[in-house]
Amino acid sequence: MTTDKLSRIVITGIGLTSPNGNNLKEFRESLLNGVSGVRAFHTRYLGDTLAGVCDFDELKYQKKKEVRRGTRAGSVAIYCAREAIADSSIDWESIDLSRVGVYLGVTEHGNVETENEVFNISQFNYDVKYWSHHHNPRTVANNPAGEVTLNMGITGPHYTIGAACAAGNMGIIQGAQMLRLGEVDHALVGGVSESIHTFGIFASFKSEGALAVHDDPVKACRPFDKKRNGIVCAEGGCIYVLERLDDALKRGAKIYGEIAGYAINSDATDFILPEPARQAQCIQLSLKKAGLTPDDIDILNAHATATQLGDIQESKALREVFSHADRLAINNTKSFIGHTMGAAGALELTGNLPAFDDYYAHPTINLDDPDPECALPQLVINHPRKLKKVDYIMNNSFGMFGINSVLIVKRY
Repeated sequence: MTTDKLSRIVITGIGLTSPNGNNLKEFRESLLNGVSGVRAFHTRYLGDTLAGVCDFDELKYQKKKEVRRGTRAGSVAIYCAREAIADSSIDWESIDLSRVGVYLGVTEHGNVETENEVFNISQFNYDVKYWSHHHNPRTVANNPAGEVTLNMGITGPHYTIGAACAAGNMGIIQGAQMLRLGEVDHALVGGVSESIHTFGIFASFKSEGALAVHDDPVKACRPFDKKRNGIVCAEGGCIYVLERLDDALKRGAKIYGEIAGYAINSDATDFILPEPARQAQCIQLSLKKAGLTPDDIDILNAHATATQLGDIQESKALREVFSHADRLAINNTKSFIGHTMGAAGALELTGNLPAFDDYYAHPTINLDDPDPECALPQLVINHPRKLKKVDYIMNNSFGMFGINSVLIVKRY
C-alpha cells in the first residue's frame, strides 16, 4: 500500500450500541471493569435462553412512526451512524451528501420480519390479507444501510455486505477501498445485527449443540475455557466515520487510528468448521499488505465464539503465526457481550482502540480453566494488562462458509 495522504484512511468518528454500553466511553469502561452485557432472554417457541441485549434510545434520532415502519437493524444503524457523525464533529450541513457512502456488514437480515409476519397471520388462520405491506422494504438486504440514507438525507452509494460473522470487518474494508478509489469523500462503515429477535438463530444453534447454557448469564460466554459450551447470540452495532487523511487533517479532526492493512480469503473446505491453515494465511496476508511482521502487533482480538471446535481451530492458526510474539496481548470481546454477528468485527475492534491512549489490553473474562487445546500464552485472562507499547491492533473476524477477514489499525 502506498503512503501518500490520498491513500491513507483514518477513523474520525465512532458510534455504537452494545449489550454493555451505548458509546465508546461506556463500552470501554465495561471491558476494563469486567462488566458483562449478557442476560436472560425470552424468545418465541424456545422460551428462556441467554442473549446480549442492547438498550439504546431508538427515539433519539427517529420518530415512533419511523421505528414502527422500519426494522430493529435499521434503528441500530441509524443510532450508530448519527452518533458517529456527532463524534466526528463534521459540519454535516455543509458537506456534499452525494459524496457520502454507507457500507454496512450484516450476517442475516429479514429473518426477524418474516418470522413476525408468519406468526401474525397464524393468529388469523394464515389469511395473507394480514401480511404487512411494509414487509418487502423491511427484508431487502440493503435495508439497514438504506434506512440510514433516508434518515440522514445521504444521496451517495449505500449497500450492505453479507459476509457472515466477518461482515463488520468487511464493511470497514469496503469503505476504505471506496475512499481510496475516490468514489466518496466520507464513509459510514461497520456492521449491525438484530439477530436475537429471530428465534430461528437460537433454534439452529441449539440443534447444532452450539448454543451456550449457564445458570449465571454473565458467565455463559467462555471462549478458550474447558467448560465452554457454545455461542451466546447478541445484537448490536458499530459504525465508523472514515476519511482520507488529508481531508481529516484539513478540518483538524480527532483521529482514532489509521487503517494499516487488511486481508480477506476463503477456506473452501466446509459450511461451518473453520480451516486454521486458511485463517493463518489471511493473517499473514494482512501483515504483508501492512508491511509488518507478527512481532509488530501489540493487541489481537480473537474471533473465538466459545464453540468447542471453532476456538481450537483459531488457536491453531494463531500459534502458527504468533508462536514467537512474546509481547503480543490476545483478548476476546465476545466473553463480555456474546456474538453480535454482523456487528462483531467493528464492535470488537472498537473495544481495543482506546488502548492507543491508555495502553491497556482488556481481558477475556470467564476464562477460569483454559483448554490446553486452545493454549495461547499471550491471552489476557480475567484482568486488564498494562502494555509498554501499543502501536498496532489486529482484529480477526471469521464466518460461515469459511469467509475470513483480518484488519489492522495503527496509531496515528
